[in-house]
Amino acid sequence: MNKTEMAQKLAKKADISQAQAGEILDHIFSTKPGEGIIAVELDAGRKVSVAGFGNFTTKSRSARKGRNPATGQEIMIPARKYAHFAPAKGLKDRVVD
Repeated sequence: MNKTEMAQKLAKKADISQAQAGEILDHIFSTKPGEGIIAVELDAGRKVSVAGFGNFTTKSRSARKGRNPATGQEIMIPARKYAHFAPAKGLKDRVVD
């Protein structure tokens, strides 16, 4: 499912226009600087919890040594921060066969 299909389903369930549904999804999920509720909270170092669905957090990976696969040369991989999603028990249970 892509964003357009999600907007169509949201519009149908919430009895709103597809354009409004698309705007709502943009307000929640946008990754443009200063936009997107989830991204803004993660930028600020805060956790986003959606009960029964899961948690969005940031994690850090420390700097480490690696190898360039083409040359075999040892390189230094810098530390970085990344987004992480952990599904809640309700979502895990629903997806399991």
